[in-house]
This record gives sequence, C-alpha cells and structure tokens, in this order.
Amino acid sequence: MRKILFLTDLHMTDAGQTIIGLDPAERLARVLDHALAHHGDAAHVLILGDLAHHGRPAEYERLAAVMARCPLPITATLGNHDNRANARAALPWLARDDAGFAQASFGWGDTRVIVLDTLDEDGIAPHHGGYLCGTRMNWLRQQLHETLEPNLLVALHHPPLVTGFDGMDAIHLSNAPELVSILSRQGRPAHLICGHVHRTVSGRTGVLSYTLLKSPCHQMPMKLGPGSSGLSVDEPGAYGIVLLHDSGPIVHTEDVFDAPSSVAEDPKSA
Repeated sequence: MRKILFLTDLHMTDAGQTIIGLDPAERLARVLDHALAHHGDAAHVLILGDLAHHGRPAEYERLAAVMARCPLPITATLGNHDNRANARAALPWLARDDAGFAQASFGWGDTRVIVLDTLDEDGIAPHHGGYLCGTRMNWLRQQLHETLEPNLLVALHHPPLVTGFDGMDAIHLSNAPELVSILSRQGRPAHLICGHVHRTVSGRTGVLSYTLLKSPCHQMPMKLGPGSSGLSVDEPGAYGIVLLHDSGPIVHTEDVFDAPSSVAEDPKSA
C-alpha cells in the first residue's frame, strides 16, 4: 500500500504573529516532525490549502523554511486565505496545471489522486467561499477521461457538502452540485478529502464518501448549528495518513499532543 501524508489549513503568519495565541510555524513544525518520525515511509505529502493566513509573500517564505525539513516530495494546492501569485513565487512545490491553477493528477497503483484548486480570486463565491471555474472543471473532466485506475481520490480545500457547522457551510464550494455530479457519473468509487473546516468529519454525499481533516494549528470548536466561521479553539494539531489500498483509500487522522502519548499493551485485552 502507498502511504500519503495530508496537511491542511497551515495558516502561516509573519514571524511574531499568532492565531488565538498559537504560532502556526511552531505548530506545523511539531506536527511535521511527528508525521516524519512515525510515517517517514510515506510516498508523498499533499497540502490542501490555506497555506498562509493573509497570503503575504513573507508568510509563504516562512512556510517554505519550515517545510524545508521535509525530505518527502510535496504537492500543495490553495485555499481561501491564499494568494496565487505570492504562493507560486515562493513555493516550488505548489501544484500547477497548464492554465496556471494549483492542480495536479497522480497515478499510484490502483488509485488516481486528483488535486483541485478551489481558490476564488474573482469574487464569484461568498467571501472565503470556494469556486471551480469552467477551466478547472474541464481539466478535471479531462483527467477523469484519460485515466484508468479503478479507485479515485479527489483532494481539495473547500468541501462540496454540508457539515452541520452552519457558518462554514455558508462558505463551502459554491458550485458544489456541479462537482458532485461530475464525480458521481464518472463510474468508479470516489473519495473526497477536504480541509477548510478545521475539524475531522466523515460521511457521504450521494454516492461519494468524504473525509475532512483538522489543521496543524487551530481547530473549529465542536459547536454544531448556527455560529461564526471564525470560531477557533486551541486543540491539538493534526494531520492525515491515507493508505492507498487496492480496494480503495483508507483514511486515518492523528492528533499531536504537547507530550508524547505512551504506548503500552494490556494483556487482558490481547
């Protein structure tokens, strides 16, 4: 089985700036070190957007410095907090398709992994919402038409589905029905992996299964229903581990605590 590490919602700030008192660079370094120590055999690291908090050049330069400790191949796409031009200038591992969007397609064994760029810089979606323009949708259709792997994993920042967090659901992928329709009609099992919500969520929309992942930095508090999309809580940072099995992807998530958890065996449970 191929193993892929997933990070999302890094929200890198300038040096000296924090988010609810947390330093995104320090939190990312801790999560990355944990992932590499326990899953250094991974084939790739995929990052699902909100790489920077304000999209400023210095934030991407600081992110590049933190990720320089990673010996694995890296591919990243963009989220609503990003600036495409600034990210492209600083990050050599930002995905790029022929039209300049942060999109990529990989074939790993029996799985096709497609990374989509949902950053809306044209103001089509609500503020902080996501959008896939016609060019990006056509690129996706082409990938689906040209690739033959029996399993499909689609990675993107904005979820094309509702989560029960009303504030976040108001700024999800604005043309979600179109994407869901394309993926539902392409004829093979498909699993979505998304960021944006800063919470671990799993479920199904139509015939598509999905997993949302937490951030290495700050999380969405567990307050379902009405609420702001800007709510944050200091809970452990996290990352995702995806095993590409021939029967389909297997998704794990790992929280990284300040103190390492001890591992022991209970003989009565063995």
